[in-house]
Amino acid sequence: MTLVETGTVSGGETVLFWVIAPIMVIASLGLLFARRAVHAALSVVLVMICLAILYVAQDAPFLGVAQVVVYTGAIMMLFLFVLMLVGVDAADSLTETIRGQRWVAYVAGLGLALVLGGVVAASTLPRPAGLTAANIDSNPVGVARLIFSDFVFTMEITGVLLVVAAVGAVTLTHAERLRPKATQRDVLESKMRAYAAGKGGVGQLPAPGVYARSTSATVPALSGTGEPIEASVPRVLRIRGQERTIGDVSPETVAAVARGRAGAGTAGIHGGDATRAVGQSGLPGMRGEAPPTPQLPGSPGAPATLEKASRLALEHTDGAAKEEEL
Repeated sequence: MTLVETGTVSGGETVLFWVIAPIMVIASLGLLFARRAVHAALSVVLVMICLAILYVAQDAPFLGVAQVVVYTGAIMMLFLFVLMLVGVDAADSLTETIRGQRWVAYVAGLGLALVLGGVVAASTLPRPAGLTAANIDSNPVGVARLIFSDFVFTMEITGVLLVVAAVGAVTLTHAERLRPKATQRDVLESKMRAYAAGKGGVGQLPAPGVYARSTSATVPALSGTGEPIEASVPRVLRIRGQERTIGDVSPETVAAVARGRAGAGTAGIHGGDATRAVGQSGLPGMRGEAPPTPQLPGSPGAPATLEKASRLALEHTDGAAKEEEL
């Protein structure tokens, strides 16, 4: 299933290519159109695995194993780890900050497509020399000979770029602060200034959920006027689009709010009907049934179960005391 010296492709290799190629194309499109960064990273993992299979099919087992171990197993897992640290709730801004950058990107993409097309044409149009002579020692030896002889300058440039990227990441991470670190007092004063300007509140956000109708974190709370409080739903759920409306979980609450706004005060969520529907405990100063009076064992009217439980407890206590004496 390898490319022979005559330049022909075997039937097995053709079947393998037409099975792997559509999967790679679909995964590449998933990378471009995925709305979540995690899904895009998983699409890249699938592309790399398919590429490793093609490497092995072309008598390059070392490249195939390195593709899986180095790229798929290490670098992509590092990407996913960073995404988990940053958080899936990070929203990307689609606003074009630099004017004209899209046209520059289009031209650069077209140039990259022409370069890749030229590389593919240069590698397929001449008659292939065969892989037997290239891998006469072994595949790793053949790869090393090409890297450190014909492409030594490219390898040096790649090494310099990796070192610069690592040093730059460390420098940006441990850079000096542009402004003093905000203390707890500074945070409090900023919140008070925002509250005075009408841009926020100083207290904690209300808990999500609509009374006893729902305790889900995806449902917003209701204000005193019957308006849903969007800030009561966690920001992560709102960005993911998992927030539900009050009408989804409690249509009767929406109807009660509408009746209250229409002037039917007794039928609203804070009307007389809602007040009368709440049971009262009967405590001093409150209407309702009297609270139950606890009955001690041995008192008149005490249930037989209480008498039995009391007798068993006394027997157990006496038995424990006798064991301690022995």
